[in-house]
Amino acid sequence: MSTPDGPRLVSFPDEELAREVGIPLVGSGGGARPDGVEAVVWDVGTPPAQALAPQELDRLSLVVLPYHGTPSAIGSLGDLPALRVVQTQTTGADAAAPHVPEGAALATASGAHDAGTAEIAVALLLASVRRLDEAVRDMAQERWRAPDGLRPGLAGRTVVVLGAGGIANAIARRLAPFELELVRVATRARTDDLGAVRSTDELPGLLPSADALVVAVPLTDGTRGLVDADVLAGLADGAVVVNVARGPVVDTDALVAEVSVGRLRAALDVTDPEPLPQDHPLWSLPGSIVTPHVGGATDAMRPRVVALLQRQLRAFASGQDLENVVGG
Repeated sequence: MSTPDGPRLVSFPDEELAREVGIPLVGSGGGARPDGVEAVVWDVGTPPAQALAPQELDRLSLVVLPYHGTPSAIGSLGDLPALRVVQTQTTGADAAAPHVPEGAALATASGAHDAGTAEIAVALLLASVRRLDEAVRDMAQERWRAPDGLRPGLAGRTVVVLGAGGIANAIARRLAPFELELVRVATRARTDDLGAVRSTDELPGLLPSADALVVAVPLTDGTRGLVDADVLAGLADGAVVVNVARGPVVDTDALVAEVSVGRLRAALDVTDPEPLPQDHPLWSLPGSIVTPHVGGATDAMRPRVVALLQRQLRAFASGQDLENVVGG
């Protein structure tokens, strides 16, 4: 791919994001920024040949993808001769990676969503352990159903967090005050600033004492179906499975089978398939909580994405290394 002379041309999915990042649009009269960057609006919803002027198509070297969903024309990224970087606004790279052409880098917004996703992981865990889903269902029927005896809480429980990246560690930090035993598990055993990380080879031996399994790993070939029927069968009766990673990391059919008989509970911000079909059993099963993949989408996320894009564009314009390059 050739690199054209002149200011670096970047596309944003909407004018508002370009304005927040501080990049002038082509034709706005502001000219390029001092660091040599200017912008066009392209939501990747139509092929670039239809959305851009010929001179813009030839110069466009960095594409910022929309935050929500997979844009319908993402397969046309290879039509951009000067493309150097595809930048997501998400932590995960799985949706964009297959469409990034050879010679272009893929960078994520890793870190921008840690707080929000960690919050919903803790919220889902607490809601399931404290049976808030049952109370919400009772509210719809105006039914007061006080329990007989004591109900489960988090204090004194064992929670296994599957993952040791940014989101998983943000979850671990937020769970620390709950007076529970926290076990982090990742591909390899190690020690970091939060303490010990156990290896996935050790996971089968950890499951029988786990009261909750919180899944917070990226979706890769190695993690697809990682939480399968065997892993679920290894969990103690009554354990909660919280998934804030990607739906396909967990075997949905195996999870439904366990929740259907009341042996496990499920608290999910992501599902497979996604969106969850209207007649799917996870909607109505007792012991199941589903939120529509909203973990990272808080008002704290947007300024963090904007700050990341500002850093990325400064680095891109000056030829420095970018942050969060997949495989970099």
